[in-house]
Amino acid sequence: MAQIFDRSSNALARMSLVLTGLIVIALGVTLDELQRSPWVTRQGQRADQPVPFSHKHHVQGLGLQCQYCHTSVEKSSYAGIPPTRTCMNCHAQIWTNAQLLEPVRQSWYTGQSIPWIKVHDLPDFVFFSHEIHVNKGIGCESCHGKVDEMPLMYAQNTLQMEWCLDCHRNPAKNLRPTSQIYNMDWQAPSEDHPAWCAAVDDKQGVPTAQSVSCTRNDPSSAGAEMASLHLAQAGAKGLAEDVAAAPMPAAPPSYTKFTSQEDMGHFLEVHYKIRTPKDLTSCEVCHR
Repeated sequence: MAQIFDRSSNALARMSLVLTGLIVIALGVTLDELQRSPWVTRQGQRADQPVPFSHKHHVQGLGLQCQYCHTSVEKSSYAGIPPTRTCMNCHAQIWTNAQLLEPVRQSWYTGQSIPWIKVHDLPDFVFFSHEIHVNKGIGCESCHGKVDEMPLMYAQNTLQMEWCLDCHRNPAKNLRPTSQIYNMDWQAPSEDHPAWCAAVDDKQGVPTAQSVSCTRNDPSSAGAEMASLHLAQAGAKGLAEDVAAAPMPAAPPSYTKFTSQEDMGHFLEVHYKIRTPKDLTSCEVCHR
């Protein structure tokens, strides 16, 4: 029986299989990169807002705090978009005829909300709580970037699941003292700029993270100055019994010096009572 296919057909068949495999791999890599690209995540893109609100002008220039506009960030799952009344607290007095603020005045007169475009928009199936993150030592800048340097707001990070998991697998690298949550210029501890932290008694009715006190000033030198000042005041009375009876200040908390973010983060992770990745076994923690 005569051969239907030439002997070279075997080589062509093998080449076609290899080529098909390469095409599938290339397609997979392309789709993977595409779903991480700004075209999908909108990372770095500035939305065309009805009012060109500048965080740089209001935060860095005027010194407004985050909580002034985002009033619910510490007690709600969402940070909240400020109502028109918040804008008019100032703009009823200044820039009253500015054309770019006309949508604000119209919203105030009509009672209709300004149609802001949400920049940090998570999928509907994702549950994210600002309250727990803020009260557990995650700063605004860790997620939103240097907002005080943004003339127009944009997403600094992808906000994709892999980005969230990267932090939850090692939250220590992003933890900071709760007093520095809104500080856009917070710098991690280093050899030149160390930080001292101490755990005090848990306070009832407040987040556990507030049971930790941190400072950039060496508390040992401050404690010595306070003790010497107290003894000097007592000795000035000239009576030994007054020195003995003089009330001594309460023992200061024991501070630990940190020169790296990783070490301080692990300390805060323990005292903030942050759950480890092994404790987060339910998908319902983030997905609803």
